[in-house]
Amino acid sequence: MKEFYLQHFGFRLLCYGCLIFLLLLFFVFLFLRLWPSFGGHASKNQKEEYRNRASNYVNEKFQNEKDLSLMSNSSKENHFVSTKGRKPMESLPTMKPNFLTNPSVEDLTVTWFGHSTILIQMSGMSILVDPIFSEYASPIQFVGPKRFSHSPISIHELPKIDVVLITHDHYDHLDYKTIQEIDSKVIKYIVPLGVENHLIRWKIDEEKIHNMAWWEEFEMNGLTIACTPAQHFSGRSLNDQFNTLWASYVLKNESYTIFESGDTGFGNHFEEIHKKYGDMDLVMLDSGQYNVMWEGVHMHPEEVIQASEILHARVTMPIHYGAFVLSNHPWDDGLERISNMAPASSRNLATPMIGQTIRYSSSIETEEWWKEID
Repeated sequence: MKEFYLQHFGFRLLCYGCLIFLLLLFFVFLFLRLWPSFGGHASKNQKEEYRNRASNYVNEKFQNEKDLSLMSNSSKENHFVSTKGRKPMESLPTMKPNFLTNPSVEDLTVTWFGHSTILIQMSGMSILVDPIFSEYASPIQFVGPKRFSHSPISIHELPKIDVVLITHDHYDHLDYKTIQEIDSKVIKYIVPLGVENHLIRWKIDEEKIHNMAWWEEFEMNGLTIACTPAQHFSGRSLNDQFNTLWASYVLKNESYTIFESGDTGFGNHFEEIHKKYGDMDLVMLDSGQYNVMWEGVHMHPEEVIQASEILHARVTMPIHYGAFVLSNHPWDDGLERISNMAPASSRNLATPMIGQTIRYSSSIETEEWWKEID
């Protein structure tokens, strides 16, 4: 009889365990479906539209121009110049932005807010790229990569935003909380194919959203905004990798041609972009979160200089660093290596502090501020 009760008790424990496991799976499923930060999904009609507009949309997934593995078992070792930690031991210096109140057609200024958040003022407009002002690059604002630097201003202190430009849908580039807070200032959102569904789920007015495939262009106030290739990937949940497109952008008017790389590995797309749009006055290039384990989707510092040379850039500005720890390199390693190589390659280097507004010239001078930070 004792043996019978033990077996019965064990069976009940197994049943309870299975029930708890199923309940956990159910709640995870509900969370992934209902939590708005994960974004939206394309309809059947939208998928058909993507196929017609994008040659790299195959079997309901976007593809890079060449096949690559997101992760590799590379035997190469990471090479670092800096000996600092993955994040600084003290706060990074900031400056109060010096926005143009009424930017003219001839003006070109850039204000960097850390990582890839940039305010560009050109063609008389204010263009905000990949805005994230939250503490975490995460669907939940208390876990995940936490910001180690801070913006010197709040969202409410930003000027009216003519265009929000999104390069792809990863959490360190497209932030639900930031979009919710900034929307009242925004006239237009320009996004790669598929990303519009995230914004629509977040109750952004569809009339404000314009989606683009690679090589498509959008004209606004004399400015051509061209969606150009990048070598990366997308996804915000467990099963949506490659469902949306990733991109870089060329911004061109009568006075300037500039380039924002988005997240990208080094590839032939730089030559294609230069062939179509010519020499660049200013390029803002992915210069952080690199690793030999995923070298296909982020550029190492040496590749940043190489890309700058291919684009014939007059001024090169590193981005994608200074806010989140997403790799294992010292936080200033990219800056050190790029600044060491830039003079030899005749690249004029712009390294603004967070919040610093720089006005374009062919010989921008900025400080090597990171050398003073541990």
